[in-house]
Order: sequence, then structure tokens, then C-alpha cells
Amino acid sequence: MSLATIYSRARVGVSAPLVTVETHISNGLPSLSIVGLPEAAVREAKDRVRSAIINSKFEFPLRRITINLAPADLPKEGGRYDLAIAISILLASGQLGETELRDTEFVGELALSGDLRGIPGVLPSAMAAKDAQRKMIVPADNRNEAGLVDYEVYYANHLTQVTAALIQQAKLQRCKSESIPTEAFSLLKDMADVKGQYQARRALEVAAAGSHNLLFIGPPGTGKTMLASRLPGIMPRMTESEALEVAAVHSVSGRKMGVDWHWSERPFRSPHHSSSAAALVGGGSIPKPGEASLSHCGVLFLDELPEFDRKVLEVLREPLENGEVHLSRARGQISYPARFMLVAAMNASNEAYSGGADYYQSSASQKYLRKLSAPFLDRIDLHVEVPPLPTDVLVNQNETGESSAAVRDRVEAAVSRQRARQGVQNAHLSGRELERICALSDADKHFMQQALERLKLSARAYHRVLRVALTLADLEGKAVERKHLMESLSYRKMEKTLAAVVGGA
Repeated sequence: MSLATIYSRARVGVSAPLVTVETHISNGLPSLSIVGLPEAAVREAKDRVRSAIINSKFEFPLRRITINLAPADLPKEGGRYDLAIAISILLASGQLGETELRDTEFVGELALSGDLRGIPGVLPSAMAAKDAQRKMIVPADNRNEAGLVDYEVYYANHLTQVTAALIQQAKLQRCKSESIPTEAFSLLKDMADVKGQYQARRALEVAAAGSHNLLFIGPPGTGKTMLASRLPGIMPRMTESEALEVAAVHSVSGRKMGVDWHWSERPFRSPHHSSSAAALVGGGSIPKPGEASLSHCGVLFLDELPEFDRKVLEVLREPLENGEVHLSRARGQISYPARFMLVAAMNASNEAYSGGADYYQSSASQKYLRKLSAPFLDRIDLHVEVPPLPTDVLVNQNETGESSAAVRDRVEAAVSRQRARQGVQNAHLSGRELERICALSDADKHFMQQALERLKLSARAYHRVLRVALTLADLEGKAVERKHLMESLSYRKMEKTLAAVVGGA
């Protein structure tokens, strides 16, 4: 056989399109050429593959070898095609007999010795192979993440193990994940550790129940970061499909998923305020997901919000609205999922905090707040003040809050009502769906009209008030009432003050 066809997988965002590796061996001067829009790392595969084949006690054909990676318009990067290229050369040169491999896919980088090295993005490849009803062989380093896919995915340490399995002389071990915890929530921080701050705790519960964005405002040392870190522990458990989406994003980011990887735990990411736009939404010559995508199905916490560069914050508008990040590069467009809950924290002033009702009016505070834009603040559903704790509450060792488990039970009950009614959590309802589900009486409509005029709320903010009111009603298992609207509006009471300082910029 002088022509062989082997299947592999590319990496484009969190998808893994099929790549066909076609190898033809013909008479002529010894050479090896790779075509099909390969990048430098793929072109260098010829040297790695040649050494790996020779060091695995096979013969490297001293003839003209042409390898085509199809489709040709799909950019190819990294060493993920090494194993497929090596197998195709051995098959085309007749060293594997008449083995039929159309039901198997191969991904993995080869060392010069023939050892298989792990690669990023194996999980999406394994999921795509399962959808295509093909087996897959991956490096042993990737067996843990590949084992998250309940399908015929096998691992090997060396090229000779793969070839022995293909000619029926040995069997490969099937990938099995060792990182599925029986109870991920036992690893998370507990709400019972939080003293006082009842309004902030209530806001966290509402945010978790409806997937609402949240802003904490208060002086340093009042527990804003502590509160935010408790949010993943009261959010509803991830479904299997959500957990696989999260794991796929971390897989393509290059994170090694060992036995310490708790894949069913919701992410909590807290980037530093000096982070660039690319760090938040992703980018690079070889695009990788940013913090927004790494917090998919979890929490993105931005501490000291006004300290972030304003242009950096503006790039979060798209994922906050659409739940996706779209990156345009010369080689094409890439999308990453980024449906996260935004929790932000900021001080009333970066230079001074008087604790009075007029602290927004100081020149230092206004300069600090003007770093934010009104459209960005508009996308945050809950604005909550976190005041200093009274000293008697702070020193009282018997003062404990409600546990995360108790709060999570109420949250999951509310989320179940939302998914049964509309299929998604309230924060993700469209305006039309929201007005259909949250039908107000004439009296409540008049009440909301007065509130909109007094607080100077935008149309987007009005819809967010209704979504929060609907979540408050779901927590009680009732229809939306006046008290729910009033509580929802209480979380926007700083809207007018912030708008006056920030302006419409």
C-alpha cells in the first residue's frame, strides 16, 4: 500500500474539526513534504516523526513522501498530528500490514524516542470522536481528561504500544477519569463563616438563584472579597453537559487536568486589576481563552473594579450580553463560551472614605468612579452596599451565618422552577419572554413608571429590575408581587448617584 488515510482532530476554539492525514509514498529522491496550511510546529513534525519511527525499531522509507492535511483551508498548529502522521507513514509503507483504521482517530505529540507527549485540547477531540462514532488513541498524559468522555478512548505511552495494538498483538487501556468527586461542595468555602452583612448575603442568594451580576460597594475590610468567594458554594450543581463545557475550555487553555482537577466544581476566577483585555477575553497569536471563558458557568470576580483600565472593562460587554467571546484573527474567527456571573467590588473612594452619605460627592470619589462607564454598570443587576461591621458583631464568637448548604437548597428549588417554566435562569430571559412571564397589574405598572422616572433607569436597567423581581418571587414560590418589585428596586438605589457621577460615557 503506497497510499494511507488516517484521521486526527484540529483545535479551533473549543471545537475539534476533523483532519484527514493522507500519506503517499512514491519513487524518487528521499524527501518528506507536508502540505495543507501547516504552521512551523507542524512542518517540524517531519524531523520528530522520522526520529520517533527509527527509534521505535521501524524503517523510515527512503522514498518520496507527501503528506496532505485536509481540509487545506483549516490552519494546523502544534504537535498534535505527530502520531497520526507516523501511523500513516507506517501504514503506507506496509509495515502495519493491511490494517483498516477508518474507525480510529489519533492525536498526540511524539518525542524523538517515540514517547507520546500530552497536548492541549484533548477533551474536545474526544467528544468529537464520540459524536463521529470513532475510537480515539491519545497520550497517557491526557488520559484523565479524555476519560471524562464515556466512550472508546484509549491511551498509550509510546509509539510501539500503538502499533502493537493496531496489529492485534496487544491491547491498550481505556481512559478513565479519576477526578470525579462525590461531593465537590465540601471543598468550597461556607457562608456560615460570614458574620453579619445580611443584605449582602441576601443579594448573593438572589444572584445565585437567577444568575444575576452583582456589585459590592463599601470601604476596605468589610468582607466584599470573602462574600464573593462564597458564591460558588451556593450556586446550583452543574449539569453533566455544563461540567464538560467547563472542562473543555480549561483543556484548550493548556491546563493539566490531573487527579486534583475537580471538574464538577464551578470555576471562580479573580484576575488582577492590571490584567489586559487579552487576559480577560482571550487572544494571542495562537488564541487561548481568557478569564471570561475560564469562568464559564462560574464566577468572574473583579476586585477594585475602577482600578481596571476602562478599555479593558468595555471588552466584557459582549460576553455579559451574549455569553460568548468572538476573536477575529488573520487566520479566521474563533469563539469561546463565556456565560459567567460577574461579581465586582469597589471602594467608595480609593483615597479616602468618610463613611457618610455624601462620600460619592467628594472629588476623590468622583475621580475614582469616572473610570467606569454607565453602559457597563447598566449590565450589573444588583448594587449592594457593604458597610463596616459593628464591633459587637465582629468580636462575638457565637455569631455565625446560615450555612451554604441551607442557602443552596433554596437556590436549587428556585432554579428548578425557572428551568421548568422557561428552560433558562431568569438573567438569560429575553425582553419579550420576560414581559410574557412577568405580567404586571396596572397598579404595579404605574408604580414601576414612577420608579423609573425617579431613579432615571434605562430600558436595560428596567428589564434587569423585572428579572430580579422574578427571581425573588421564585425563591418564595410565588408570582411577582409589589414587595418583590420594591426589593428589586432597592438593589438599584445607587443608580441615580452613580449615573450622576459616571455619566453616560
